[in-house]
Amino acid sequence: MIAAGLWMIQHNQIQALNADRYRSLAALHQAQSQIQDLTSRINLLSQRQMQSADRTAEPPARPVAAPVKRAPKQIAKSDPRVDRLQGQLAETRKELASTREDLTKTQESLDGKINSTRDDLDGSIARTHDEVIALQKRGEQNVYEFRLTKSKQMQRVGPVSLSLRSTSTKHKTYDLAMLVDDNMLNKKHVNLYEPVWITLTDRPQPVQLVVNRVGRDEVEGYVTEPKYRKSDLVTNAEAQAPPKDLPTR
Repeated sequence: MIAAGLWMIQHNQIQALNADRYRSLAALHQAQSQIQDLTSRINLLSQRQMQSADRTAEPPARPVAAPVKRAPKQIAKSDPRVDRLQGQLAETRKELASTREDLTKTQESLDGKINSTRDDLDGSIARTHDEVIALQKRGEQNVYEFRLTKSKQMQRVGPVSLSLRSTSTKHKTYDLAMLVDDNMLNKKHVNLYEPVWITLTDRPQPVQLVVNRVGRDEVEGYVTEPKYRKSDLVTNAEAQAPPKDLPTR
């Protein structure tokens, strides 16, 4: 029960970090696009300015016999538009550097959260038969081991019915069909050791399904469910409730 609640909290945290990461990436791409646009405009204006300066520096054509006075070369003045664009480019580059730094920090924080979540979840996931036995000895949950072969027929495992549809030994994934509270559900491309959480109407916490071996057209794993049902908890609470006072005459 505690592991399920912890998983949900950390799953929400990871989703929030992913959203921050995507926003940082969008800002990074926008800044890069602005830099490219400003650089192109600066290059174009600089090229036009150089061409204008070359045309101004060329002496006008005169008759050969007439004396020619060489005029001093004119120095092209700096175009204020180029200066303005260069200033914008410098600011955009600063924003890009800041965005990259924020993105790096977000990535490091996200990696740390993911690794922490995996460590916490790995503590409640049994990877071998011996670890399943150890999980059973805790007595906190009912544990049901299973071995499924590829088939369209449903196999009852604890509170659910399962049917293995396909496996990939190369990618260590599998496709599964489940019958849960008379509803057919499908899970595709589930990874090895990846917990599948199943919510049942009469369970106070979700049921957990884990596959710890993927073979060719077969898988092995286990299902855990809460020790007590909701109806059992209600019955126990009613039994422990103090008796009501009898009416007196």
